[in-house]
Amino acid sequence: MSIFDLKGKTALVTGASRGIGRALAVALAKAGADVICSSSRDGGCDDTLNEIAKLGFTSSSVAADLSSSESVTKLANTVLEQKGHIDILVNNGGTIFRAPATEYPLEEWQKVMRVNTDSAFLLSQIIGKSMIEQGGGKIINIASMLSYSGGITVPAYTASKHAIAGLTKALANEWGASNVQVNAIAPGYIRTDNTQALQDDANRSKEICARIPAGRWGETEDLAGAVVFLASGASNYINGHTLAVDGGFLAR
Repeated sequence: MSIFDLKGKTALVTGASRGIGRALAVALAKAGADVICSSSRDGGCDDTLNEIAKLGFTSSSVAADLSSSESVTKLANTVLEQKGHIDILVNNGGTIFRAPATEYPLEEWQKVMRVNTDSAFLLSQIIGKSMIEQGGGKIINIASMLSYSGGITVPAYTASKHAIAGLTKALANEWGASNVQVNAIAPGYIRTDNTQALQDDANRSKEICARIPAGRWGETEDLAGAVVFLASGASNYINGHTLAVDGGFLAR
């Protein structure tokens, strides 16, 4: 359907080297977008670029350290200079650190917040301004099930993902009248390297699946439809919303 067609659109996806970010980049490319894949190191997105190329589409990559505000600012300005415009921004890049709250190192707290929250705000601020000037755009933040709950031993990650949900609403309020839609996707329990420890724990994995009405872990490809929907004209009247793609986890 043409309403989901992204031909002629340019997208930037952070954290696109593997897992969820890679799946989101591939989905946008398959829908017709010119996708810029970002990761923390040069060559980090080569596998993603190769996958997109095998499907008959083109893409490019850029490296940026999301824990550095200077690097993030340079990333935003570089892609705008190279492409002239960005129509779709997917703030997916993130990190996590696990430790009991009483022992949680301040430097790890600050790093998680810089990568997960500060970078999303800075990229949205710079690219969002450009979107306003060009007459519209789509910003898609990647939230989490921990945007809704507290979790255990991940206080910084939880705080950052609650912040992402709030930032999504705040930016939608300010930019909606300028035809910029800001929404988020909250993935459920998805099979990635970040959740490998949970997958390998037979008892915990069984408990997780028992709570999910779909009865299974999610795959990264399960997020493809959601990102294309929120990046396309099909979602023009949706703003400030966090879409849970969780197999029904939150319904329990």
